[in-house]
Amino acid sequence: MVNANNKRVVFIEGLRKRYGKGEAAVDALIHVDMQITPGEVVGLVGPSGSGKSTLLKCLGAVIEPTAGRITLGDEVIYDNNWKLSNLRALRRDKIGFIFQMPYLIQFLNVVDNVALPSMLAGRTNKEARKQALALLEALDVAHRANAMPSQLSGGEQQRVSIARALINRPPVILADEPTAPLDSERALVVIRILNQMAHQYKTAIIIVTHDEKIIPTFKRIYSIRDGKTHEMTGEGA
Repeated sequence: MVNANNKRVVFIEGLRKRYGKGEAAVDALIHVDMQITPGEVVGLVGPSGSGKSTLLKCLGAVIEPTAGRITLGDEVIYDNNWKLSNLRALRRDKIGFIFQMPYLIQFLNVVDNVALPSMLAGRTNKEARKQALALLEALDVAHRANAMPSQLSGGEQQRVSIARALINRPPVILADEPTAPLDSERALVVIRILNQMAHQYKTAIIIVTHDEKIIPTFKRIYSIRDGKTHEMTGEGA
């Protein structure tokens, strides 16, 4: 359970998501409660079709929930409707995304892939590249800064995608099956890196996973069953 004295960076209350109307309506999320503190890495597990990806898309402001409330830091971003007019800026500045596949831009080298979100946020090319290089150094891939994505191993590409997610210092990172394409050793390395980055930058990280190799590393886990969340203490506690 979250310590009441800890400041919450993610607070979800009674979130619902219904697709369709009438007899064709499907309730993907029925009642989701979740709270995460800065620097915490939390697992999100459940069978296929349980609502994990829907929850991530709602929290990432990619799709609109049907009801409920989402608070990021001190700001309510959703309360039965979106409270912000610029969701693109919200996703750019407050939420980092890590996917199963790195989705690096193939015609940009590593440092420019990482620097791009920072430049889109208004920083100069020089500032953005300096930030990107510092993150690549922290993730032990600075020596690949001028390489193209096609020249990287799968593990290196995932480290670059982690750097890209961190570049704007978002309070929240949403990771959707980030270790799925990796073998056991590389998967555990990625999870160790995410824990280090969460601690260093006080970023809350939510990891959706089916990967049995990494589930034991979580201190807290949210399980979704039948559209409802259930909080559990993980083996890593």
